[in-house]
Amino acid sequence: MTQNRKRKEQEVMEEEKIRIPKIEGYRCFACGTANPIGLNLQFYRSGNSICSDITLGQYHEGWDNMAHGGIVSTVLDEVMSWTILYFKRVFFVTRKMEVKYIKPVLIGEPLTVKGKLMEENRQNLITARAEIFNDKGQLLSRSKGEFMELPSERLSAVSEGLKREMVALFKKFDDQSMPF
Repeated sequence: MTQNRKRKEQEVMEEEKIRIPKIEGYRCFACGTANPIGLNLQFYRSGNSICSDITLGQYHEGWDNMAHGGIVSTVLDEVMSWTILYFKRVFFVTRKMEVKYIKPVLIGEPLTVKGKLMEENRQNLITARAEIFNDKGQLLSRSKGEFMELPSERLSAVSEGLKREMVALFKKFDDQSMPF
C-alpha cells in the first residue's frame, strides 16, 4: 500500500463521527438489538463512509484466535447494507457479494469497518464496497456487493410494521445532530 493511500485512510478515520440511529427490537444477527447472540453492530457516518467499530470475541472464532470467515463476510455485508440504507433510503436485497480475505481478522482486536457506495451502472442495481481495518490501520478484508433495489410491495416476507419503521428511520437519517 502506498504512503499516500495510508494517509488518506487515516484522514477518513479521524473525521467527525455522526451516530446513525437504528430500529430497536429486531433479531437481525448483525444489527438487531433483540438477538442475544447477535453482533448488535452500531453505525456512524464519517465523511462519505458508513462505519462500525467492533471487537469480535471467542464465539466468532474459526481457526484459533481468528474470526470465522462467515462472520467477517456478515460484517462486511451489513456495513454495505447500512451504507445503502443511509445514503439511498431504499428497500433492497443483496444480489451477490465478493470477499477478499487479505490478513487474518483476529479475535479480541478492535476493528473498524467502512462502507462506501460505488457508481451505479444499471437501473435498480446498487453497488457498494466495505473494508475491515485493525486498530493499526491495516487492511484485513474487503468486499464488493451488488444490491437490487425493490419496491416495498416486493418484500412480501417483511412485515408491514417493519416497513413502516424503516420509512420512519429513513426520515431520522436527515437529522445530523447526533455526534458520536
